[in-house]
Parts: sequence; structure tokens; C-alpha cells
Amino acid sequence: MSTSIKALPAGLKDVEKGSSLWTDAYVRLKKNKLAMLGGIIVISILITCFVIAPILSWIGFDGNEQNLANKFAGPSARNLLGTDQLGRDLLMRVLQGGQISLLVAIMATMLTVTIGVIYGGIAGYVGGRIGNAMMRIVDGLLAMPFLIIVILFREVISGQVDEIARFLIDDWGWSDNDVLRFANLIPLTFAIAGFGWLSMGRIVRSSAASLAQQEFVEAARSLGLSHRRILFRHILPNMLGPIIIYATLTIPSFILYEATLSYIGLGIEPPNSSWGKLIQEGANYLETNITVLAVPAVLFSLTLFAFNFLGDGLRDALDPKASKD
Repeated sequence: MSTSIKALPAGLKDVEKGSSLWTDAYVRLKKNKLAMLGGIIVISILITCFVIAPILSWIGFDGNEQNLANKFAGPSARNLLGTDQLGRDLLMRVLQGGQISLLVAIMATMLTVTIGVIYGGIAGYVGGRIGNAMMRIVDGLLAMPFLIIVILFREVISGQVDEIARFLIDDWGWSDNDVLRFANLIPLTFAIAGFGWLSMGRIVRSSAASLAQQEFVEAARSLGLSHRRILFRHILPNMLGPIIIYATLTIPSFILYEATLSYIGLGIEPPNSSWGKLIQEGANYLETNITVLAVPAVLFSLTLFAFNFLGDGLRDALDPKASKD
């Protein structure tokens, strides 16, 4: 017995395939020229700082090598952007400073998102007195001055970080420069993240409280799923869009925080550099040689604008209704 498959009517052949949320968001993002330009600039800066700079360092360029006989020199084949007040290669100083500033901002953002999402998600899902008490703790911490929190975290963490760094250098034989350079990031990263997760927690709490009342959550409860599974498998994934938007807009804020702290002497310690530290050093020679200030300041500003344009574009792409409001 054989069966034959009849041809579909002509009208059914033209049925369009469905598209996912992320596909629609990407289509909307591509239409935003400033957001795409910002994304290209961000990717270019990341590649330059984390790929090209290590290659230049490997072939012999050093941002910490001093040559007082060659200070404030103009561009040359050896020093493409000239030298600073101590004869150090300005290009390598700016690229290595970008590594520090971007690493601090990215790592602090990752910590901020992790802590804020978990804490805010629990507060919003549980609700009631427990949820309100958790948010009152957040409000109390937000009322504290930012610098006090930073100084407190630095004092608490710096001692332990120094001990670990010494252990890696003395017992494991790691390079002094690399260990001390990146160990200097940890207190600053935790200090910024210790303040930054509070706003993320409030945003996530509001979204989680709203989603907890939705029908799909009630259905999950009726099936006997655990609270942890409901929170982490059903509620938090539905907040991925706002979380990505906030994280993208948080990175430039943390770059600015790091620059501010380094500018006032609470950030990266010499001889290491960051964009904030380079701007602080360049401001002292504004009338003598504006290049040492202009180069890090321009790259710093360009990065902030690029991240903000990209964040605004992602917000419009992932949440078009909110962008219209």
C-alpha cells in the first residue's frame, strides 16, 4: 500500500519563518548607526590593548623603561607617539594603561552582575518582610559615601592580596612585574564592585518581583519545582535583556570610577599606569607638553562614548517599548 504526498497549496509556501528575540534585536541594532560604530570602536580598542600591546611588549617595547635623555621626545620609529616626562614610550604607556582600566571595569562589572542578580533575584522572588529587609540593607549601603566604601575595601583586601602576591613570587617563581601589576587590580576591582552591585540589585529585584507574579511561574510552582529551580531557570533568564543593557552601560561608569580614584591617588600604584593615572600625570605638564595629556584623554573619552553608544543601542534593540517611552 503506497501513499502519496500532495503538494502544498501555493499560499502556504509563502509562510514566513519565525524569528527569535535575539535575531530581531540584532536587526534593530544594525539599524542604529551610532551603536554599530560604538561596537566597532569598542572591539578595536579591546584588540589594540589586549592583542597588539602584548605583541609589542614581546618584541621589545616597554612602557616602564625610562630614558631621561629622551623625555618629551616627538614621534619617531621607536616611539610612535613620542615619550613622556621620564622618557617612557607614550604609546605603550597608554595601551598598558588601557589594559588596567578595561580589566578593572570588566572584572568589576562581572562581579556586580553576579552579586546583584543573585541578591536582587532572591529579594524579588521571596518578597514580603524578608525581601524588604534585604532591600533596606541595600538602601543603607547606598547612603554611605562612595570613597569610604572604597577605602574600607582597599584596607581590608590589600594585606591579603600582598601576601598572595609574595607567595606567587617567592615560592612559585612568578615574574615580579606581572604579579605585582595585576595584584594591584584586585583591591580596586573589589572596591568598585562592592559599591556597584547595589544599583544592579535594586533593578533586578523590581523585575524579579514582577515576574514572580506571572502565570508561567505559577505553573512551575504547581508542577512542584523547587524555588531555586524556578528562580534560576525561569525568572532570571527572562531578565537577561535588561541585565545585558545595564552591564554594558556599567562598564563606562566603572572606567570613570577607576580613572577618578587613580587621579586622586587611590587607584593604580606607580610604576603601573591606567588612563586615570596618565591623565593625572599629564595634567601636571599641560603647559609644557600637551601630548602626554591629550593622548590618554582622547582614548579615554572615545572609549566612554563608544560604550555608551553601544549600551543605548542595545537598550533600544532589546527593549524597544521602553525606548519609545
